[in-house]
Amino acid sequence: MRGKAGLFLIVSLLSACLVGCSNLFVLKNQDDGTAKSTVAIESSIDAVKEPDEKGNSSILPAEEAGKEEDPIPGNMSEPFVGNMDLDSETEKFFYGTWRVEKLLGFADTYNDASEYPTGQKVIGDEMIINKDFFSSKGLKNYAVYQQELKDPLYDITEICYNEDSFYRIFKMDMLSLNRDDEVKALRVSDSSTGLSIPVSFLDVNNDRLILMLEATQFELKRVTE
Repeated sequence: MRGKAGLFLIVSLLSACLVGCSNLFVLKNQDDGTAKSTVAIESSIDAVKEPDEKGNSSILPAEEAGKEEDPIPGNMSEPFVGNMDLDSETEKFFYGTWRVEKLLGFADTYNDASEYPTGQKVIGDEMIINKDFFSSKGLKNYAVYQQELKDPLYDITEICYNEDSFYRIFKMDMLSLNRDDEVKALRVSDSSTGLSIPVSFLDVNNDRLILMLEATQFELKRVTE
């Protein structure tokens, strides 16, 4: 009996040891798992799901999450409306003899004098624009546009710094006008009366000169400086 009791005691002790070791193993795994889970959670906080172009989500690093692409750069300055003298660069570009090369288009609203859809018959006619002399006598088919001025007054009445502001002010599209082109409206006046004549111009980047008759646009081509 005493031998059996001793054997039972040994078995009981071994069982207790095995259970203890098993519990320690489980706790260790739990500890490792908890640590791994904590790392995983913390890592996931540092990433944000962002949808791609097709609507699928992808993981982006935290430093990239929330970044937005910069808008397309452009000149968003508000247009100038008022009155200013021609600057030297505009004078250098503007003065010379010009020939009417082609019809560009019309404003949103126009009258019978615009002769829609062909425009007035001025293609090939020439104009002289100098600092001390202006002549539109070359617009031979229209007496109303024929002016000859000594010591004319030239001024800038509007400056548009982009295509959108040009349309808002003039209510017209212009052929070949680019997004950030600068357009100056140039007025010609009689120095003796101060009254403007029914012929005006649009200067695009000091590179293109547009003749405005009523609500009609014509591209001009330089003949002489």
